[in-house]
Amino acid sequence: MKRILLAIVSLLLIAASASAIWAYRDLHVAVRHTKQGQYVEIPRGSSPATVVNKLADEGIIKHRWPLIVYLKLTARGSQLKSGEYDFPSPISPLAVFARLREGEQRLLRLTVVEGWTRWDISNAMFKIPELHLADPGAALPLMNNVSLISDLDPTATNLEGYLFPDTYEFPPDTKPAEIIGIMVKRFRKEWKPDWSIRAHELRLSPREVATTASLIETEAKLSSERPIIASVIYNRLQKRMALAVDSTVIYASKLEGKWRNDGKVYKSDVERRSPYNTRIHAGLPPGPIASPGKSSLEAALYPAQTDYLYYVREPSRNDGTHNFYSNESDFSLGVRALRNWEQQRDSMPLEDGAVKLR
Repeated sequence: MKRILLAIVSLLLIAASASAIWAYRDLHVAVRHTKQGQYVEIPRGSSPATVVNKLADEGIIKHRWPLIVYLKLTARGSQLKSGEYDFPSPISPLAVFARLREGEQRLLRLTVVEGWTRWDISNAMFKIPELHLADPGAALPLMNNVSLISDLDPTATNLEGYLFPDTYEFPPDTKPAEIIGIMVKRFRKEWKPDWSIRAHELRLSPREVATTASLIETEAKLSSERPIIASVIYNRLQKRMALAVDSTVIYASKLEGKWRNDGKVYKSDVERRSPYNTRIHAGLPPGPIASPGKSSLEAALYPAQTDYLYYVREPSRNDGTHNFYSNESDFSLGVRALRNWEQQRDSMPLEDGAVKLR
């Protein structure tokens, strides 16, 4: 009988040891799953067993009991935190536990592109369901909170130009107005104290700098050309020449709700009697027309020193390169070369009443 009992005990010990070794290995070995990039929600108040069962049901872990036993033996079940988790693949159960101890909250992401207007930003915010915006223009009234920028620009009527382009991440419960505030705060972080000094040296207000930078942002494709385009703007301003920046024509039409957004600029757009239309009004428009990035702001503050008054896109290149001119006759030749290239590229005629941008 003793031999039988010893044999049974030995078998049990062997089985227990084998189970312990297997469980240890199971806890440490990373396994692949299909949930990477998807959020798994761990509700508040979930018991350790409930959490483990959900992880197994989602395929994050293969076996339930090793992790359950581990949590009981170590008394660490109470350390699991609720949240929305994106578990990488592969991952081990102990690595899963470590993330559950740290806690994780799903973050929403909004990318504001250089040169976007407040209409573009509002539309992008509308596409984030968690913000619960009723329509693409629902965030626009929030962009009228000029108290956020009144010390830097006391004449601002909205936040156009001060919603800094960047990628923003925020919790799902963030309010749209808070996101607007974060964008302005980002602009203020970029606007260094010596920039105000530099603006004063140029005899410009911060608003005029932001406005000039927004024109540069919508015109320049290459960072190397931004200071040169800035010089063209300032040279034309000095000579009281109309800036004739095409993006201001579009902006003027958007302000009046007349922009058709079909890729064409119409005669009615070009002739619109708006102070933002720099084809018919000399000087800077009343305010920014888009969100300028840092390089455009720097170009507005530190322009190149040139005698250029004109520029036109270089037709032989597809990277946004411009040719620059100091007289109208050379500029006209550059425009003619671009028009010839456009006609060869696209033989389809424009609709009646439509005109092409230069």
